[in-house]
Amino acid sequence: MNRVFQLCLVFSGLAAAALLLGLSRHEAALWQPAAVAGAVALALGFKAVPGLRSYQYTAWIVVAVVAGLVYPGAFRQWGGVDLRHKWLILVVVQLVMFGMGIQMSIRDFAGLASTGKGVLIGLLCHFSVMPLMGFALTRVFHFEPEIAAGIILIGSCSSGLASNVMVYLARANMVLSVVVTAMATLVAPFLTPLLLKLLAGTLIEVHFVNMMMEIIKIVIVPILAALLHDYLKTASGRGRRTVGRLAGLGAGWLAALPLGLWAWLERTFAGAEVRQMLEIFSFLLAALVVGVLYHQVARRRPGLDGLMPYLSMFGIIYFTAVTTAAGHDNLLRVGFLLFLASVLHNAAGYFFGYWLSRLFGLDVNSARTVAFEVGLQNGGMASGLAGSMGKLGTVGLPAAVFSPWMNISGSILANYWRKRPATAAAAAAVPQPLAAVPGS
Repeated sequence: MNRVFQLCLVFSGLAAAALLLGLSRHEAALWQPAAVAGAVALALGFKAVPGLRSYQYTAWIVVAVVAGLVYPGAFRQWGGVDLRHKWLILVVVQLVMFGMGIQMSIRDFAGLASTGKGVLIGLLCHFSVMPLMGFALTRVFHFEPEIAAGIILIGSCSSGLASNVMVYLARANMVLSVVVTAMATLVAPFLTPLLLKLLAGTLIEVHFVNMMMEIIKIVIVPILAALLHDYLKTASGRGRRTVGRLAGLGAGWLAALPLGLWAWLERTFAGAEVRQMLEIFSFLLAALVVGVLYHQVARRRPGLDGLMPYLSMFGIIYFTAVTTAAGHDNLLRVGFLLFLASVLHNAAGYFFGYWLSRLFGLDVNSARTVAFEVGLQNGGMASGLAGSMGKLGTVGLPAAVFSPWMNISGSILANYWRKRPATAAAAAAVPQPLAAVPGS
């Protein structure tokens, strides 16, 4: 099998030559398929090189960007299905979050008592450094309003589970990482729309309550379904029966909605706020039903939990391609500046996350952890929110550019710190603010 991946590397080189030839001759029929085929072959070929295997997922995101740029029409509509439809994007992002949530556990929250100071520092840094840095970058580069709002949006989102992976690779404080990610996810429904309203309210129209409800649907609901599955693994017989009865009632409620219940609710409750609460209630019941059904299937197919992260990866690749296609013209116009902004934004997260943590007295490993928690945002959440606004090609565009770079830089920094473990003395010492480079 390794031979096949080595041949893919060779093929990627041939595709690169065809790409250059096609560009020089202005032959789209040659360079366009060569670009996509070369990107796919390179992503497969990474598996043949031990040092590049950890970047294979990032390589597939790059494939999605290349495909969306070269063939935008193929990722906008299939048949009569609009691939950018807000409900389709919602379902895909929920699948991504559910797959990520499967990697979480209720026991993760038990670490809050022992890591309270680090969690507080991590949350404060994450929800201050990144949105403010995003706001500053929009003033420096003068992006058009909706793209500028997208930069502030991704800076205002919670950290994703990618940070946990990077912390694991770096051999830093895994307990702190998991708890910060979990808590950032829980407070995101309030803080993300608040920050976007404050920093981007003049750029786009921000409906605070609507966005809060969307975040609950996009992030909280699928993660609750995943945590319910985790609870049922060790629940008592009485607990399982109670959850089963509630799921049955929830299934009945959901089945009645398209049969006239929702129409009756709309007639009975005229206020938009009440209807929003009923909608969220229905989504929470759906989380209950999905969590129970998934648990039943996972009991019979023990390997299912291991497959869910791959479904999450597929979902991220999907909306990366769709977002790139939707913002094709904008990306060609400001793509380089967006990439430069992503590098600066990401680097600021690592730098300030590390040094502010050290300044407040955290040890080296905890400071490294906070650096990842601050520097890595949940691109799926940003894309989902942009899709719910109907602005995937503008507000959602920064997420499509920032996400690949965050994976690349995070992997590089994690491997760098992994090779330079903190000594006991260094871990305990609190440096002056103008000390050496992080991790040195």
